[in-house]
Order: sequence, then structure tokens, then C-alpha cells
Amino acid sequence: MAESIKDKIAIIGMGCTKFGEHWNKGLEDLVIEAAYEAYQDAGVEPKDIQAGWIGCMFNSTAAATLAFPLKLGTIPCTRVENACGSGHEAIKGACYALAAKAFDLVIAVGAEKLKDQGGGALGGGGTAAAGTELWNPVYFYGVGGPSRYALAATRYFAKYGLSPDEGKRILARISVKSHYYGARNPKAHLRREVTEEQVMNAPIISWPLGLFDCCGNSDGAAAAILCRAEDAKKYRDDYIVFKALGAAAGPGTGKLLTSYDYTSWTETEAAAKQAYEQAGIKDPRKEIDLVELHDCFSIAELVATESLFLCERGKYKEQMDERKAYYIDGEMSVNTSGGLKSFGHPIGASGCREVYESYRQIKGIAQDPSRQKKTWKTDKKLSLAHNQGGHPGKFACNITVIGLP
Repeated sequence: MAESIKDKIAIIGMGCTKFGEHWNKGLEDLVIEAAYEAYQDAGVEPKDIQAGWIGCMFNSTAAATLAFPLKLGTIPCTRVENACGSGHEAIKGACYALAAKAFDLVIAVGAEKLKDQGGGALGGGGTAAAGTELWNPVYFYGVGGPSRYALAATRYFAKYGLSPDEGKRILARISVKSHYYGARNPKAHLRREVTEEQVMNAPIISWPLGLFDCCGNSDGAAAAILCRAEDAKKYRDDYIVFKALGAAAGPGTGKLLTSYDYTSWTETEAAAKQAYEQAGIKDPRKEIDLVELHDCFSIAELVATESLFLCERGKYKEQMDERKAYYIDGEMSVNTSGGLKSFGHPIGASGCREVYESYRQIKGIAQDPSRQKKTWKTDKKLSLAHNQGGHPGKFACNITVIGLP
């Protein structure tokens, strides 16, 4: 009979580079930087690692992207790719291998040098990406990522009776929040606060999404050292455990159907239900303390929050207006790292980086006191990380929930 991953696998160390434009560093440099911070945090040495996984979408030479720079010798190494969920997939593969008792101590890394692709739209214009289905213009029917998410925004406005100004303003408030926290995060890419009016008046990328509604192209890496929970105290007492690993991939027919709604992510809903069942979560809004979700565009934060069952459908604006629900001390802290929008989105790294943020928050070591969560709903400090790769109508989704033992 299938078993839940809950409380079986522990995180004993994590590391993360600064995200940004690393013109003077290669992908391997970033992998080394993140991994050695994780080694130091865990109190282990490279020779202790028995297997490794790396999530990377572009500029990768298979498992050598991990094995060569870290000088891991001939131990088993695996490269995985699941679009924006690649970092999560690396962690998931490592967790399952530990649960199967194939290894005792492993490393999982997410990494990407997205700026090396030479194009915009999350690598969509780079020559290295040409020919891959995800970024092929034919695949998009001539419509790129910003325009796909713009369709979701205009449909949401229409469905829930928001005027163009009202809708665009709530998206602006999301971007303001992202930049507020990103400005206070020393490892974030875009470290500057913006105002609602700046967001409202920024150059349009694909209406209603303007410049400040869209995440930038970033380079970066994050890493985790994992073992079974039963072995964690060999390394440290303050370890963190996995509560759930959810994943779902949809049929990809949304863009072909006139009935497709755009205002909810079916794949996110399915992965969330899996994760909540594994973790024993009955009411996610009351039980989850912290959320790092996929906000490649401001509208993505809004729809993902509702699709994760953290907000009633169509009520995001109301809760943001009345209670600032999604700030660090609000009812449901969302993307208080700055999110993909401000922290940055090197595709393969983002999932692992989101877990890194949750890990540090749970341990009380967020880099800036204004970003440190102080009030928790439960003694488990449950934190959720979410990525979805693709675009509205064709997603693959990964969800990870971690917390205290």
C-alpha cells in the first residue's frame, strides 16, 4: 500500500546564491556556491554525499552539471527537468530515494543561468531554447508567456466584476508587496521598492501586465542536504522534515478549448489536494503558516492563492484590501521572500529556492527582521512551496510542504 512521505525525510542543511545577473560566473560556479553553503549549514563534507540530483531546464550537460563542479566522483547523480518545477523534482527524487533506503545522505540542487539564453520571456527567445516544445512559437500559437497570463488576468477581471482600473490596481498591490519584501532580502535580484502608481504607469508588456507585473530573467542556484528523519539527529537537533510532496500534470488542452476558464489552475488544485492529504491538512488556510508560490506574473500569485484553497474564489481583492492578509503578519503570508517577481526566477532553481526560504523562516533566520515571521498558527510551522511550469491551459505543478517534526 502506498505511504505518505510525511515526517520520513529531513532537511539538515540548505544553501542559496544571490539571484541576479551573474555575468562573471558560470552555472558550475553557482552550483558550487549553493552546495558549499548547504554543506556548511549541515556540518557535512562533500565526501559524505552518497548521491545527487540537479534540476535544470537549460544549459545543462546532464548529471555532469552536478557531478563535475562538486567533484562527486562516481557516485550516482541524476539531472531532472520539469520546466519551472525542476528544482522541486530534484528534491522529490532525492526524498524518494532516501525513503527507499537506497542512500543515507544526498544532495539536491536547482540551478539555472537564464541570462545566458540571450532572450526575454523566461528564456523563450534564446537560441539554446529553440526547438524545445515549451518555448517553440508554434507551441504558443504565436503567444508568449506574458500574453498567456494576460488572458488569465482579463478573464479574472470579467468573471468577478472588476473594472480595468480595479483589476490592474489589485495586481499592482501584489507587485508592491513583492518588491517590499524583495528590497529587504539580500539575496533577491530586484531589490527596490515600487509604488502602486509606478506599477500602474509602467510600460505595458501585454495588457494588463506591465513591466512591474512580470518577473525578470535571473541566474541562481539553491541546494539542500537531506537524510532520513531517523538519522537527522546525527547531524543537528533543529532539523526540518517534509510533510508532503504533491505533483500533477494536466492534459494540456486548455488553450484549445473555448470553455477553458483561465481563472483557476486545475493542476495546482490536484497537486494541492495530494499534498494536503499526505500532510493531514484539513483546512489549509487555518493550518498553513507560510507560502512561497509561483508568481512569474502578478496575476499568477492571485490565481494560485485561490487554486491552493487559501482564499475563496474571487475574494483575493477583498482580503488584501481589508486585512493585508498576505503580508508577513497577515492571515496567510505569501511570497514574503519577494517571490519569483522580486527574488528572481532562474527556472531550474526556483523550487529549491522556495524551500530554502521556508526552511530559514521556520528556523527563525530570515536575513532581515522585517521579513521574519513571528506568529505561527501551529507548533509545526507548516510552510508550502509551489511551482507550475508551462502556461495557463498546459501546466505541470509541484508542491512541497515542510515543517517541524
